[in-house]
Amino acid sequence: MHLVFHLGAHATDDERLIRTLATNPEVMAAAQSHAPAPTAYRMALRDALIGLKGRPADAATQDGLRKACLRGARGPVERLIFSYENFLALPERAIGATGLYPAAADKLAPLANLFPQDQTEFHLGLLDPALLLVALAARQPGRDFSDMLAGHAPEDLRWGPVLERMAEAATKVGAKLVVWCNEDLPLIFPEVLRQMGGIAAAAPLMGEYGLVEDLMQPEGAKRLRTYMAQHPPQTAEQRRKVLTAFLEKFARPEALLADVALPGFTEELVAEIAARYAQDVAAIARLPGVTLITS
Repeated sequence: MHLVFHLGAHATDDERLIRTLATNPEVMAAAQSHAPAPTAYRMALRDALIGLKGRPADAATQDGLRKACLRGARGPVERLIFSYENFLALPERAIGATGLYPAAADKLAPLANLFPQDQTEFHLGLLDPALLLVALAARQPGRDFSDMLAGHAPEDLRWGPVLERMAEAATKVGAKLVVWCNEDLPLIFPEVLRQMGGIAAAAPLMGEYGLVEDLMQPEGAKRLRTYMAQHPPQTAEQRRKVLTAFLEKFARPEALLADVALPGFTEELVAEIAARYAQDVAAIARLPGVTLITS
């Protein structure tokens, strides 16, 4: 069996990935994939992780987890998908002495050890650190922003070191690491869904254009659905070109704006953080064992 852990990060897709997969039960069943309801496994996984303390789960523990997760599955299942934005850290622990997600790499082996005989994949959406800081601050109302930064300058909170450690940890447990940028997700949502769900490229997915439609005027979203029905894209590249063209023509300007209203943040600082983020993503793409899905 394949186990897929969608690790977040915080404020990336608001569970749209897992909910979209769950609304395609026939396609998922054909792929022998199952995305159980989060209520079916989050507490069970948490309790198992606490009890095991990183050790490989015994057969009884694995059987119990499988039974909890396979309720409601249609037919045989060879791929289980778990999604939780707090897998790597709670919001208050997302920044520490070493920067972003200090314990991220240490989380991977215990997750893989829940089903030690099975193949594990880790999937992670990245986010511009400035926007991530906005989201983390919103999840911790009342906490002093400088305290949240844990002594770091905002521009020094970078994804590169996090992914280097995660890639090394994933390699040690023989796991695949799949990464994308949340900023690209509206255009690559169909590919990310298929990669996560183990779904064939040609299989139709209800809601696969949902994120890009959210950014568009209603008339544009309607035209996009009509066009895609009449001219089904033959490749992922062709699909992205069509989505880009429709977005350029019908996007709602306010939907594309991201406000970074944080203490001490200037346009220059936001631009510097974005530039370092782009540098890190380019370096992450070259890491051994990492698959980067891009637009």
